[in-house]
Order: sequence, then structure tokens, then C-alpha cells
Amino acid sequence: MPSIVIAQGGGPTAVINQTLCGAITAARRHDPSLRILGARYGVRGLTAGDVVDLSDIGDADLLRLGHTPNSALGSTRDKPDPKACEAILAALERLEARAFVYIGGNDTAGTLELLRRHSSGPCAFVHAPKTIDNDLVENDHVPGFISAATFVANAFVSMDLDFRAMPGIYVAIVMGRHAGFLTAAASAWQRTPDDAPHLVYTPEKPFSVRQFLDDVAAVQDRLGRCIVSMSEGVQDEDGRPLAEALAAGALERDAHGNVQLTGGDLGIEIQKALKSRFPKARARVDTLGYLPRGYLGVIDATDRKEAFAAGEFAAQSAFLGSGSVVLHHDGLHTEPRIVPLSHVAGKTRHMPEAFFAGSNAVSDEGRRYFGRLLPRRPDIFTPFV
Repeated sequence: MPSIVIAQGGGPTAVINQTLCGAITAARRHDPSLRILGARYGVRGLTAGDVVDLSDIGDADLLRLGHTPNSALGSTRDKPDPKACEAILAALERLEARAFVYIGGNDTAGTLELLRRHSSGPCAFVHAPKTIDNDLVENDHVPGFISAATFVANAFVSMDLDFRAMPGIYVAIVMGRHAGFLTAAASAWQRTPDDAPHLVYTPEKPFSVRQFLDDVAAVQDRLGRCIVSMSEGVQDEDGRPLAEALAAGALERDAHGNVQLTGGDLGIEIQKALKSRFPKARARVDTLGYLPRGYLGVIDATDRKEAFAAGEFAAQSAFLGSGSVVLHHDGLHTEPRIVPLSHVAGKTRHMPEAFFAGSNAVSDEGRRYFGRLLPRRPDIFTPFV
């Protein structure tokens, strides 16, 4: 019996299951007799025959699934070589797959483009977007980002209130390997230069520990406190991730060659540097790690809606041919479109230069972008201090 196969790749998000539900809904609408199969743990489960039948999942369970963060089918960061491609294509042929919808980031799109090039059968390959890093080219923003960015913005307003009451230095290490969108989203609700974050460091701008300490000292002198948003992927002047440089090459890499940055090594070294330069200051470094990307308490309604629409559009497009679904914004509305897989596969979107104000701050244009996406700032009382 013909089928459509759906899988999830890369890190989970708060709304990736909405995309799964959208794809299921559209597939049912297109052909009620079509088998809808979910591959557990991405292409790894597909080749192992580890699939779950999603065809008859009830409406109530589908609703609960969509509102649940994580990747319900399980995920993987496997990067198939030509031999693995053969096994994946053979598995799709056994399942009589008319389409393979893979929900993920640019590495996932790369996997689909590889499969498309190796395939000689009728199966279509469609990428549905997902990443909290917001780094997929051709997209105005990516499902999963708004919820994660809202978590980060909330965290920095909260820390601002804390450190107004008890002044000191606070640094949060935020996820973001090559692009600084999530780190810069800490500035989304900043109203004045006195509001946190006072300093923002992203992978797009070279990072120097010495300059960082000087920057902190300048803010300390002005405000008596300093709150910093720093990407885990900040790079030194040679373009090497600082976490990798500090670890002297001891960090692990995934199948796509990405350095594993979430172990806290960068935060430990930044904490040491702060204690050395400011021995009497109240200084704290927290690595937010995975917490923002799928936090149950912060799932944005717009993010949820757009993720579902992306999944719907992916399944609809899959019956017409291969491609990558992208979110396009026309100045008023955001809607999904389809572009060739090669336009997205393996490519990284960086923060535009116009989003920066120097090397350690977000510009007004950058804040307007984040302000357009995120909900309104909580209406809180302005402290006396």
C-alpha cells in the first residue's frame, strides 16, 4: 500500500510536533487511504524498519501531540554516506513511499538533497523547516525560534530585575553555533541602554576575552552592574569557536562535523576570567544549554501556528515534487513557500550586518525584527533602583 514517510532530525523544539501534525493532517486530506508512517530516530530508524503507523491517530491525541515539545518520533544527527543512501532509498521503496518529509535544519535539508540526487524512483523528498538557531537561508524566521527566543527574552528581563536589586555581573551562554539570532533575541524587550542585556556577543563578530573584560568593566563603571548575552559559538579572531580553542581540541564532533558546544566549557572559562578581573564582584555565568529550545512553559501561539502550517504545506508539496519549505514574510503576513532543496541544504544564514550596533550590541533594526516576532514585553513595575 502506498505511503508517505515522515521523520524528524536535529535538536527538538517546542513546536516541531506541530509540524508533524500538520503533515499528518494534510496527508489524510490528500488521500484517506494513504499510509502515514513515522520513522523513529530519523533515517536511522528508517533503514532499521523502525516505523510507527500514524494513519489512525485520533484527533484528541493529535491535538495533544502538537502541544507537546520534543521530537515525538525521536531524532538523529546521522549524515548518510552513499552506502547509507542506498539503504535509505531501499527502505523507502519497501514502504512504497510516494514521499519522504523530513523535519529539521540545514543538515537535514542536506540529507534530503543527497537522497534526491541518488534516487531514481518516484519518491519525492521534502524538507520542513525547524531550528531554534533561526539560521536557515531563504526563511524570514524558522519554526521553533520564536518560542526559544521568548524564553531567552524572559530570562534576561528576569536577570535584569535580579541584578538591579543585587548588583553584579551576569553572563548567560545561549545556544547558537554559527548564527547569533537567539543570543541577540535577549535584546528584544530592551527599552533603554540601561536595560539588559548590556553586552551581546555572537559568532558573527570576532571575540576577544581581553576586550570582553574591558567591555564589562566599562558597563560596571556606568551602571554598577553588567548583564551579558553570549553565544556558545563565539569565535576568536582566527574564526575558531572559543570553546574549541579553550578546550585545546578535546571537544567531540557530530556526524556533520559540528563541535559539541553545550558541555559548559565556555561558561567555566568565562567564569574564571571574570573572577580574575573582578575578584570582589558578584559574578555568575549560566549555560542555558538545551533549556530554551523546548521549554513547556514558553510555547508561543504564533510559532505553534506557523509550525503546523509548514508541516501542512510540506505534505501538500510532497505530492508535487521535491523541495524545501521556507517561511516568507511580505511585510504583513508570513506564509510557507517551496524552494529547491539545493537553496537551503548545508547553508547557514547569519545575522545581517544591519542587526548589529558595533561588535557587542544589537541595533534598532535588529530589535525591530525581534519585536515583530516575539510577543509583547511583560508589563512589569519599574524598580526604584
